Amino acid sequence: MKKWYAVIGDPIRQSMSPAMHDAWFSENNIDASYIPVHVTPENLESAVKSLKSLGCSGWNVTVPHKSAIIPFLDKINDSAKKMNAVNTVKVLDDGTLFGMNTDGRGFVQSLEEMFGKRKSDSAVLVIGAGGAASGIAYALKEACYGPLTFTNRTIEKAHRLSEDIEGSRTIPIGQAEAEISKFNLIVQTTTVGMNHAQSGMPLSPALLSDGSIVADIIYNPLQTEFLKAAKESGGLTMNGIGMFVHQGALAFELWTGIYPDTEKMIRSISTKLGGN
Repeated sequence: MKKWYAVIGDPIRQSMSPAMHDAWFSENNIDASYIPVHVTPENLESAVKSLKSLGCSGWNVTVPHKSAIIPFLDKINDSAKKMNAVNTVKVLDDGTLFGMNTDGRGFVQSLEEMFGKRKSDSAVLVIGAGGAASGIAYALKEACYGPLTFTNRTIEKAHRLSEDIEGSRTIPIGQAEAEISKFNLIVQTTTVGMNHAQSGMPLSPALLSDGSIVADIIYNPLQTEFLKAAKESGGLTMNGIGMFVHQGALAFELWTGIYPDTEKMIRSISTKLGGN
């Protein structure tokens, strides 16, 4: 019987996950398909029940459901508990809904693939306080990056995230902008700049130190306004394609036991989006 998988979010039409996973199914001769499902916050619980009852073997979770989905799952792994965020669900053979988070590991793999391991004196600024920020922050700490500093338009959300990560701190956006030269790694995790629909930047990188790494987890467009400005200020920039592919590959491995060809996929998506 053919298996099927999905990605749920609001919005969802922009997701490249279906094309990526379908390509991996084909490359690995797996009889399965992957579809996008638009799920609004008020329909999340019923959507989870429907996915299970309709025989979905697993699904990815994107904004804004990464934390909200947790009460509707039967079990999540320790990392997802710490992060309070799930981006991948597998339906086990006994029907148990098992959740985990591959965002953070995907980001760290992408970072080190591009720049190597830079863990000494690696002061990190995380912009944002949602599920992606949580996953990335925990993975960076586990990989010995830090100290970690959080900033967010809603400072209370950043405080809540910082309280769960020992040794981290929170500063207002204005202070982060003024002190950006103090950070070796800046990670932008908000949706500002996504799909050309949200113009502007979360903060200005004008005072960035030369050689600092600036990552934006957005992959469409390839270069957000924030990354363009960071590059002009002397930063080494990284878009979100690598993280997107690696987090997807980790989910694919959870579902199938196979880790797919990520290098080929990164090239394919980069080429596809190159005209944007």
